[in-house]
Amino acid sequence: MYISSETPEQTDNRLRKVIETSELKIYDMEYFFKECPIEKFELDERALAIVRDEEVWSFLIPSESSETENFKLFSFHFKDGLDNSGFVGWLASTIKRELGTGVFVVCGQNTRRGGIFDYWGCPASIADDVIELVRKLRE
Repeated sequence: MYISSETPEQTDNRLRKVIETSELKIYDMEYFFKECPIEKFELDERALAIVRDEEVWSFLIPSESSETENFKLFSFHFKDGLDNSGFVGWLASTIKRELGTGVFVVCGQNTRRGGIFDYWGCPASIADDVIELVRKLRE
């Protein structure tokens, strides 16, 4: 992890370079969180991410119904050697400020592809606007 001392303008410039050079993937289908009690864990191989708290496992899987809280997903793999510290807060704040919506982020690690990668989820109802903003930031 990088530790740096920068002005807000320097941070913004650095993170704009990070988003420009990252590998962006936009997922076609919608996803939702399926919950399962801790003691009844059973792997759902459709899951892109699995997290838990003290009570439930939460599987991020393709949507099965329009009755669930559905999200559009996109992900970033970052260029190796580029300081991406602060990226999640920067992009989440930008999306909130510009569009009024929150997002969720689930991170993983793939050392072969630059280290940390992020899955981002936004409400399906505003997904087109979020994706458009992300693409605009990459220009």
